[in-house]
Amino acid sequence: MNKKILIVEDGIVEANNLRIIMENAGYVVSGLVDSYERALTAVEHDRPDLVLLDIFLAGPKTGIDIARVLKEKNIAFIYLSANSNKETLELAKVTEPYGFLVKPFRKKDILIALEIANYLHEQKQTIRNRETFLATFEKPSTFPGIIGSSPQLLKVFHLVKVVAPTDTTVLILGESGTGKEGIAENIHSASSRKSRPLIKVNCAALPASLIESELFGHERSAFTGATEQRIGKFEQANKGTVFLDEIGDMPIDLQVKLLRVLQEKEIERLGGKGSIKIDIRIIAATNRDLEKEVMEGRFRMDLYYRINVFPIRMPPLRDRKKDIPALVGYFIDRFCKQNNLGIKQVSPKAMDSLLSYGWPGNIRELQYLVERTVLLTPGDTINGFTLPGAAAIPAQASATPVTKTIREIEVEHIKGVLQRCNGKIYGPGGAAEMLKIPYTTLISRIKKLGIEIEKTYR
Repeated sequence: MNKKILIVEDGIVEANNLRIIMENAGYVVSGLVDSYERALTAVEHDRPDLVLLDIFLAGPKTGIDIARVLKEKNIAFIYLSANSNKETLELAKVTEPYGFLVKPFRKKDILIALEIANYLHEQKQTIRNRETFLATFEKPSTFPGIIGSSPQLLKVFHLVKVVAPTDTTVLILGESGTGKEGIAENIHSASSRKSRPLIKVNCAALPASLIESELFGHERSAFTGATEQRIGKFEQANKGTVFLDEIGDMPIDLQVKLLRVLQEKEIERLGGKGSIKIDIRIIAATNRDLEKEVMEGRFRMDLYYRINVFPIRMPPLRDRKKDIPALVGYFIDRFCKQNNLGIKQVSPKAMDSLLSYGWPGNIRELQYLVERTVLLTPGDTINGFTLPGAAAIPAQASATPVTKTIREIEVEHIKGVLQRCNGKIYGPGGAAEMLKIPYTTLISRIKKLGIEIEKTYR
């Protein structure tokens, strides 16, 4: 292994225990130090590959001060701490650590953290080199289905260009309705895996009892009702990409198995007798604050660091209002072609109302609004939009309006589509086809939102 580890820990017993664990695992411990000054001297003298770094040291300087130096020198580090409270995590997060271990340490957790840190460091170095390479001939980029030219979106485009050709795991963050799935599709389309499948899994829509079978597959008779063998999503995506949407909703026990997939590149079907090697790329997305989920015990810290290799944050629509006219034009054109309509323009007053609104539901809310307006407009000009709430918010007002919730907006839209389809959910002309989502996802949303289908279309 020959990786050199520096341990910065002012507890003699803890430092020695860490040294023994490291050396037994094949690492070379270059030194044990207990202060800021000695740590900097050891870094300059020995140039370690990775540093285990206690946050709270004796003296005025802390491990966070050391971390800033390590970051400048491009040396990976993992924080050690006696607690995981919010304040400590916030201070540590700014320096972008490669892991976080809470005392007392378990040998297994330490070794996993080291493995993840080494993996992250290698991946980030690859990304850093590619970003430098691309910067020498950067050109404006556009991606299918992602509309806009605001600075916030151009930054996203740049990150997609950097990461797409690699096999690096990507974590797409952002509020619901910001276009995370579209970014995942473009990353796959621009990768070397584009000729292979992109398999999408909505972790929030699948029942906990089915998600394991859905992901890993099962053998015949693996459980009651398993009358035939099923190939899971991971196996279907071999040589391709798996998009795990709403990964923050994945059950904690399944997170352990996902970690194994990421580390070992193998799966085991339910009821199976052996492991199956797979070659997949993982793209994950969530609207949750995963750091908060980790802190509150709902998301594994080791999995968080494993998927948070290359984060891309999608900006909310209220922060990129410059893109609204282009998005409106795109949606009008799309819905007019679908419904053989001839709307050609939007009045200035109607467009101003859109630019003044706060968009809590982001692009999805705008899409639903434009679709509804297109279907209800008799002529070739849209003269107004029926926005949720009383009136559009003045442009200078707060970006957080008092309007209907995203849930209420979604319920209204699904009910409207079900009415147009006379309650038909799947098949030609069904609501799922109109909404362009899998019928299983629509059924799940109907149940979750408490929509009564019979009352909706009568």
